Amino acid sequence: MADDAPREGEFVRSLDRGLAVIRAFDADHPELTLSDVARTTGLTRAAARRFLHTLVSLGYVRSDGRRFALRPKILELGYAYLSSQSLPEVAMPHLEQLVERVHESSSVSVLDGDEVVYIARVATKRIMTVAISVGTRFPAFATSMGRVLLAGQSSDWLDGYLLSAELRPLTPHTIAEPARLRAELMRIRRQGWALVDQELEEGLCSVAAPIRDTRGRVVAAINVSAHASRRTVEEIRRDLLPPLLDTAKLIGDDLGSVAGPPAGT
Repeated sequence: MADDAPREGEFVRSLDRGLAVIRAFDADHPELTLSDVARTTGLTRAAARRFLHTLVSLGYVRSDGRRFALRPKILELGYAYLSSQSLPEVAMPHLEQLVERVHESSSVSVLDGDEVVYIARVATKRIMTVAISVGTRFPAFATSMGRVLLAGQSSDWLDGYLLSAELRPLTPHTIAEPARLRAELMRIRRQGWALVDQELEEGLCSVAAPIRDTRGRVVAAINVSAHASRRTVEEIRRDLLPPLLDTAKLIGDDLGSVAGPPAGT
C-alpha cells in the first residue's frame, strides 16, 4: 500500500480538492448548495465556488444558480476504468444465468482500499435499505465479497489492513474486532468462500466466492444475496453456494480466455 503513495512534490493538491467536491455528492445528497459543499469538503466558500463553477463549465455539474448537482457526463470518469476492464463484460452473462437459476440477486466487486466497489450486478428485487448499483461501495470487512477479497491478499497486506482499517459494528452481528476478523479471514481462505449473516444490514445474508485469474490470484468476488426471512443460513449454504462456486469458476475461465495464455506457456 505504501508503494502507491506519491513522492513529495508529486501530489497535486488542487486535483485532490476537485475530486473531493465531486465526492461530496451522493445518493443522500444529490443536490448541494455552495455552503454544503464547503462544509462537506472543508474548503473555503471561495475555493468551493471556483471548483464548482469549473465543473459546471466542463459539463460535469449543473446549477440553478443556488443548488448544484452532478450531470450524467460525470459517468465518463468511471467508464474510463470500466471500459478498460474485461471483467464486467465477461461476468454479466454468467450473472444473468446465475440469477435466473437461484432467483436471488448477484453482484461482482473488486477491492479498492478498505472498500468493495460493485462493477457488475443483476438484481431480482431490492432487499436493502440502500439501493445497490454499479459503483456502490461498502466497507470490505462487513461484506461477504469484501471478506473473500481480503482473504485473497498477502499476509503482509492483511497485517497492514487490520492495523489501519476502521472496524465498527454496523449491526449487532458485525465482526468488528481485528483478532476475530483475522480468524474469520483465515477460515475463508481455507474453505474458499464466505458467508455473512446480517453483518452489513439487518435481514441481509450473502454468500461470496473468489474469481481468480490464470495464475490463481483473487482478482474479484461474486456474491448471491438473500433476505434472512426467506432463507436460512443452512439453505443458503446448501442451495446457493454450489451454483455460486460454479459461476465463479466459469467467469475465471472466461477471463483466462480473454487474456490469453500466461506468459511463457
